[in-house]
Amino acid sequence: MKTFIKSSLNWLLLMCVFYPVMAENVPVVFEFPIREDIDPRSSRKVSLALEEATKNKADYVIINMNTYGGAVNDADKIRQLILDYPQPVYVFINKNAASAGALISIACDSIYMESGSNIGAATVVMGGSGEAAPDKYQSYMRSMMRSTAETNGRNPQIAEAMVDQDLVVEGISEEGEVITFTVAEALEHGFCEAEVTGIPEIMERNGISNYELVEYSPSSVENIISIFLNPAVSSILILIILGGIYFELQSPGIGFPIAAAITAGILYLVPYYLSGMAANWELIVIGIGFLLILLEVFVVPGFGITGISGITFMIFGLTLVMLDNDFLDFTFVAPERIMTSLISVLAAVFIGGIGVFAFAHKIVDSPTFAKVGLSEKMDSDQGYSADFLGTSYIGQTGTAHTVLRPSGKVKIEDNYYDATTEGGFISKGTAVEVIEQNGSSLKVRELV
Repeated sequence: MKTFIKSSLNWLLLMCVFYPVMAENVPVVFEFPIREDIDPRSSRKVSLALEEATKNKADYVIINMNTYGGAVNDADKIRQLILDYPQPVYVFINKNAASAGALISIACDSIYMESGSNIGAATVVMGGSGEAAPDKYQSYMRSMMRSTAETNGRNPQIAEAMVDQDLVVEGISEEGEVITFTVAEALEHGFCEAEVTGIPEIMERNGISNYELVEYSPSSVENIISIFLNPAVSSILILIILGGIYFELQSPGIGFPIAAAITAGILYLVPYYLSGMAANWELIVIGIGFLLILLEVFVVPGFGITGISGITFMIFGLTLVMLDNDFLDFTFVAPERIMTSLISVLAAVFIGGIGVFAFAHKIVDSPTFAKVGLSEKMDSDQGYSADFLGTSYIGQTGTAHTVLRPSGKVKIEDNYYDATTEGGFISKGTAVEVIEQNGSSLKVRELV
């Protein structure tokens, strides 16, 4: 009994000593990087990272930044996400926070910089040419920089002068130059809280020595999405899309080629849509192209203007999806990205064309194709026969008894015959002339 009481008292003593430590809440510090050009993918990443920080009940969020900037509209989205986030957001500038990176940094509650880092140079430029964008874009950027600086208690005139080379801040900048601060200059003028070497020093300066650091890691779904955003993978998917459409046009009703095209289309479009690069109107362009192709397959047999228009719409739409344009405004799209997208699509078309000519017959003769297509031959030695026309009708005229698109029936001297055109479309009742005769079928053209 004495032993039991003594043991119980010891446990009680231990609980009294260690309970305050066990009950102490350790702050959660959530870190994620921005170390790439600012575009729809980076704005999506920031949105997902902040959602993850909320799930982890983060007390502090730290952005590890090294970027030369990017698209203004996406920088604005990131800025709004940071300003609206309920917990403190710090930025650790690890070398560069230029242009859009400067705007994002100013939106943070505190700015910390590593030795040798810079912040500023936020003039809006056109694509990859380096030329200044029109004044309406500069005015928009100046306004965002000014209002963001005011929100976080920083000098709005200095923030605005990071954009406009014509603004002069006495003792800091002269006319004809935009402001770019070194660490010492940023410290002097209130655009940096401290020069630090890493996150531990940032937290120490905020009076926190014991904390849990959580580093953002994209989910497996996000990693898969990034794979499908690769231009090389996009080219392969486009190749499958166009190839599937081609074989379906050649053999309507098989189903397998068009199913492959639809699957590849989903794998192509969904990642770009989720990343914010595929706008609704671009999807509509692709949808119009697909509908025109369906009309060509099921309503207007053959391969005519409807099918060509459909494929043209699809190529146009598939190219635009890869570009972060604002309804055909390519001001902020780098020329090299436009070229990469065009090359990806055209390469897929070119390789697909070569593949059609080189391997189409092998595909048709393959065992897999035989399961979905009719490959049985009806030779005369097996008892099959054809009804050949005994009279030559070449040069005779008649009328189209049905619509010829390009096949149908024609009427000649009160008799009806199977007929095809040279590839065009002939309306019912149109006068036609027989130009060729093959077995039981006639080839006709519209009589002018």
